[in-house]
Order: sequence, then C-alpha cells, then structure tokens
Amino acid sequence: MSGQDPAEAFRVEAGELLDTTEQALLDLTHQLGSRDLIDTVFRGMHTLKGSGAMFGFDALAAFTHHCESAFDRVRKGQVRATAELVAVTLSAMDHMRALVDGQGEQLEAESAAILARLQAAIVTDSEASGEGDGTVELDQPCAANPWQVHFRLPVEAMANGINPLILIDELRDLGATRVVALTQSIPALNALDPMQCHVAWHVELPGDVAREAIEDVFIFVMDEMELNIDQQAQAALAEPDVTGATAIADPDLAAPAQAALVAAETAGNRPAKAVGESVRVPAERLDLLMDRVGELVIVQSRLAQLACGGFSGPAGELALRSISEEVERLANELRDTMMVLRMVPIAALFGRFRRLVHDLARETGKTIDLITDGESTEIDKTVSERLADPIVHLIRNACDHGLETEEERLATGKSAAGQIRLSAQQTGGEVLITIADDGRGISRERVRAKAEANGLVQPGQVLSDSELLQLIFEPGFSTAAQVTSLSGRGVGMDVVKRTIEGLRGQIDMTSEPGKGSVITLRIPLTLAIIDGLLVRVGSGNYVIPLSAVEECLELSLEDDIRSRGRSMIQLRERLVPFLRLRELFGTGTRPDAFQKIVVITTGGQQVGLVVDQIIGSHQTVIKSMSSLHRSIPSFSGATILGDGGVALILDVVQLVALGQSHEERLRAAG
Repeated sequence: MSGQDPAEAFRVEAGELLDTTEQALLDLTHQLGSRDLIDTVFRGMHTLKGSGAMFGFDALAAFTHHCESAFDRVRKGQVRATAELVAVTLSAMDHMRALVDGQGEQLEAESAAILARLQAAIVTDSEASGEGDGTVELDQPCAANPWQVHFRLPVEAMANGINPLILIDELRDLGATRVVALTQSIPALNALDPMQCHVAWHVELPGDVAREAIEDVFIFVMDEMELNIDQQAQAALAEPDVTGATAIADPDLAAPAQAALVAAETAGNRPAKAVGESVRVPAERLDLLMDRVGELVIVQSRLAQLACGGFSGPAGELALRSISEEVERLANELRDTMMVLRMVPIAALFGRFRRLVHDLARETGKTIDLITDGESTEIDKTVSERLADPIVHLIRNACDHGLETEEERLATGKSAAGQIRLSAQQTGGEVLITIADDGRGISRERVRAKAEANGLVQPGQVLSDSELLQLIFEPGFSTAAQVTSLSGRGVGMDVVKRTIEGLRGQIDMTSEPGKGSVITLRIPLTLAIIDGLLVRVGSGNYVIPLSAVEECLELSLEDDIRSRGRSMIQLRERLVPFLRLRELFGTGTRPDAFQKIVVITTGGQQVGLVVDQIIGSHQTVIKSMSSLHRSIPSFSGATILGDGGVALILDVVQLVALGQSHEERLRAAG
C-alpha cells in the first residue's frame, strides 16, 4: 500500500465528484426533463454515499442517502424534477462539502433544515401531481424471479477501507433481502488476521430490482472481487450452499465475522488529515520532463569525465564550452517544462461561477444566462486560485448593478434574460480574462458626481473616459442608490484592483450606456518566473517587471538638476512625472553622470523611474521575501543573479504610491 492517507485521497476525489454533480444540477435547471442529467446526479450521489461510508465519513453517507433517495424517486418517475428541488439540492451540495471537510458535528442543525426543505420540495411536487397527501410509496417487491447475489471481497478489502456491512446495507435499501454469511473460509483463531476479509456473502433480492442498481453497489470494488448475479424462477430456487454459513435477519454476525467487520470500521474511522495541494499532470508532460532529466544526466557524466581529464589545451576548452551551452539549453527547456506542469485549464475556475450566477439570479429575481468561452486556456495554478475572489466581485456587481430586471429589459427592446459572458484567451505571456454584460452600462455623470463628492477629483477637472471609469475601483466608491445584500457599500471593486495589481496584472474597462460593460483582466501566465529589466541604483541591483516597461530614456546631469522641484520630463508633447529611486531608497550615493529613466505604465498612467544604469533584460526566478522583509511594500520578491548576488524585484504599483507620498511630504516640508 502507498503511504497516502486513504481519507485524504477520498477528499480529493469527493471534491471532484461534487463539482461534476453540481455542474449536472446546474444543467438540469435548464433541462428539467433530461433523463441523462437526472441519472448523472443520482449516480454521483450514489457514488459519494458509498465511497464516503467506506472511508468512515458516516455523517456524509447518511446525509447523501436522503438526497440520493429523492433523485431515485425522480429517476423512477414518482416525483418530477423542479427548479425548487434543484435549488435545495445545490444547497445540499454545499453541506456535503462541509461534511467532507469533517464539520459534521457542528452542522447537525443545518443538516436537518436542508433535509426538511428537501422533503417539502418532494411533497409539494407530489401534491401538484395529484398524488394525494404527497407521500411517495415505493412499489411492493415482486416475489417472482428473485436475484441471487453471491460475492466475495478481496482479502485486503478492509485494510483498504471497504466495509462489507455498508455494501449489505445498500443491498437492503433496494428491497426486502435475505442475507447469508459464508464463514467456511475463516481460519483458526490463532491464525486469524482481523484486518483481512475471509467472509463471503449470499444475498437474495426481489426480482423487480434493476440489475444495474445491484451492480452500482459494487461499483468501486467490482474489478477486484468475485461477483455473481443470477435471476431464476422462484419454483426452481434452491437453497444456497450454507455449509459453515450464518443466516442474517439483522446485522448480528458470527463472532469471527463480527471481529473482522469491527476492524474494518476502525480502519475507516481514523482521523483525517488536511488535504494536500495537488495538480493533475498529463502523462506526456511527465514523459517530456523525464527526457530532459535524462539528457541532463548525460551532460553531467560528460562534465565529470572532462573534470577527471583536466581542462588543458584548446580541445578541453572547446569541450567545456560545448557542455556549458548544452546545460544552458537543458536549463531553459526544464524551466519551460516545469512552468507547463503548473498550468491548469481555466475551465476549472470558470466552472465555479455557474453556481454563483444561478444563486444570484434567484436572489435578484432576474433571468441571467452565463456564457463561457476559451475554457481550454491554461494558467498557473496559483494565479487561478487568486483570481477567484476578484471575478466573484465583478460578476456580483454585474448581476446587481449592470443587468436590468426583466421588465426594464423588455421595455428597452432587449431580451428578458440578461447575459454575462466570461471569456479567456492567451496573448504572449499574458492571459486576458473578460467579464462582459449586456446591461445598462455605466453612467459617467453619476460616476463623476460621486467622485467629486468623495474628493477624488476636482470640479471641472479634465479626465479621459478611461480615467473616469477607473474611479470605480477606488476604495469606498459606489454609485448604488441603496445598499443590498450583494453590493453597494463601496467595498469589493478596490479589492479587485489590489488583487489584480498584486498579480502584476492590469484592469481595462469600457462601457456603453444602454448596451453594457466590458472589464478585461490582463494577467501574467505565471508568478514563478518573469521577464525583467535589471537595473542598478547606487550599489544595489533591482528588477523591474518587463511587462510594465514602456521605454528607456537618458537623463543627463544637467536635465536632472534642471528638473529639481517638479520631477517632470517632456515625452512626445506630454509631461510624464518621474521618481528618483536613489533618493527614494536612500542609497547615499552620488548619481552617475548619465542616468537613465525607465518609463513604466501602471494604473493607466505613465511614470518614469530614474536609475543609474540599465544592465539589460533578465529572466527572473521569483523568491519570496523573508518574514522580516515581507511587509516592505516596494518589493514583491527577490531573485538570485548569475554571480550569486541578490536583486530585489520592484512592485511598481506600490512603488509609485510610495513615491507619490514621498513627493507630497517633500512639498509639505519645503
């Protein structure tokens, strides 16, 4: 057996199973009569219940059993699928996630409330169908042609967390059963291993039970066990071979079998560990990585052989240079391969928002369609996780403020259903994520009035359309007429801006009144490696992210002296402010004779950074700052240079904010 905790593995698989089932439920909302979707939901819950019970998640299995039973009735045509039933089941899925995380004891009251809502949804639908008091009764089992099920689990089944009692209980749920434990294979007590399964079982089930339902009980162990399912006429039914067998009218078993089953339950109830982070990697990418490592081993062998023979002479020098070039090539290929290993399809991120839009539509009373595009686009796993909250804020804002009610849309000639489009595409080293709606758009007049009231702009101040729209990302800014449970407090959009800029990304926004708004997030593919511009300020080296760099200019000593007091430079008929990093960092050194200005773009504005020397482009592997330096806002990390020295990576957003406050303090003091 592997060293991985079975409960941890179950949590990972359960999370994926819950996601798949939730997507089927969301599809079912639009296709309530789809038999395929109903079967998918039922099978997902059945699988979750069975595997949860096997791994000791009894609260999860018990709760999921009720939801599974509800959809079993839908599957059998006894209850219709309704929007309310789907909505309650989606709430139940959230509860199941909490149970998977081991919060069962704290959520008993919530569990009871959800099950009450579930029962009410079933009863209401039954009454609407004319079924009397709404109580759904299953058909009485047919005595003719009963099923004869004989099964034997692998010897190591209980050690792997498989509990035979759970399987038998699931068979009992299918109808009236007769269960016989075949104990003839149990060894003598002194040779008995309580963690091994030696008992076989014979179960008789009603003939009207579907064979697929019986097979579903053994879905996880079918490939490793002995299983025989036969159906024969009642008259020809013979008693099974019960030599050494124990008939079971209830769960009381013979002593050896009972001891074995207790051991299985003990194995399944071990404390769960926290789920470790994992990334699914296609096998071909691992093969590619193995090929690169193999080549690296060969080059290392050549280098060792050369070291033993010495480096003298032109031949040795040429061989060493060849090996150096080969190592450089392999290092670049390994870097690219490792970056790809961390990439995940953005579909996993987009899938979360279908549920969000479904819930927001119910809460706002609007009809909202979510359309996604570019789901195969890949992005770094860490970036994907950090994008979840900003996109949630943007979608909530679009649903609450952007989209109109059905009546308002119909009055303006639009379709009753509002539309939110979520798309992604890769362009170079960036991923563009677009959140677009076809709602009412943004009123420039209201934005400007609110900005002036908050002191963000002066009356009559000239602003471009882009600068005006960027004001909605200021802290505390909101044009909502009233505060709702979704938005209107002026928090959220500034969080979006901080998070995106923390990812070294940018936000672009356009809006057309009456037609909707489009917000584009420009995000780097990865946070692990960036292309940077290596510069020197005083005696220290720094890296400026190349994605923010626009151009580089020369600043002579005369121009530097002439610009004292205003820190502005003329750039193609436009004044661009600049910051002297030497003063900002307090290097205490004299400026070089010919300083350079690196013009960057951040927050939609251009700013110059004065440095002493531009060393050149540098592909930067980002290292986290120590706990003592992590609170310094001007730097996002550090990197190790080829000579072993350290260069700090500039956080241009925080650096510009720090420079502005520094300039204000100087003006106030002067």
